[in-house]
Amino acid sequence: MDLQHSIQTEVLKAAQVVEQQIDAELQKYDNLDDLDKLRQQRLKELKNQAKQQQEWLSLGHREYTEIPEEKDFFDLTKKSKNFVCHFYKDDSPRCKIVDHHMKILANSHIETKFCKIDVLRAPFLTGKLRIKIIPTIALIKDGKTKDFIVGFTDLGNHDEFSTAMLEWRIAQSGVINYSGDLLNPPDESKRPKPIFGTKKTIRGKDSDDDDDGF
Repeated sequence: MDLQHSIQTEVLKAAQVVEQQIDAELQKYDNLDDLDKLRQQRLKELKNQAKQQQEWLSLGHREYTEIPEEKDFFDLTKKSKNFVCHFYKDDSPRCKIVDHHMKILANSHIETKFCKIDVLRAPFLTGKLRIKIIPTIALIKDGKTKDFIVGFTDLGNHDEFSTAMLEWRIAQSGVINYSGDLLNPPDESKRPKPIFGTKKTIRGKDSDDDDDGF
């Protein structure tokens, strides 16, 4: 599916949802003037919403993408108000776990740009942001770094955390729209099965709680 078709599909879905909401609200009104004002107001909201979604999709939102060069990082953070970036190494099993969850969240949160960058290709950036442990997830809003998720400590300190747990932790910094309870994390009593099996560090040793340095 090409980008243009994807944008058209998203706009159509948004239009259908908002029009249903308009019809439901119109039934509450008897005055024709009030009805017309409400319809115009909601149609304006629909038009703005569709325009915003089109802009997000044109910037690559809803896709989890690779940043090829350091300089691209700064350009992207200027274009997208909400930005989540995974700093990774290709040979790290824990980074692959993060990739799995990030792909799901990118598709769920069109309002936020999700991406990743290889730390070996970004020495200046990792130094500037003082990133020493991988995986590290940078949470950026309006071009300013709000927070970092370093390793899995904030995610239950185990490899089998859920996508909902990562979503909740990211939401703490306000870079995604979140309808859950920010004060309490999702129920982690039932852990999902391991995604990639036993974790090994870049040194080749089994490990349950050590994050990788680089």
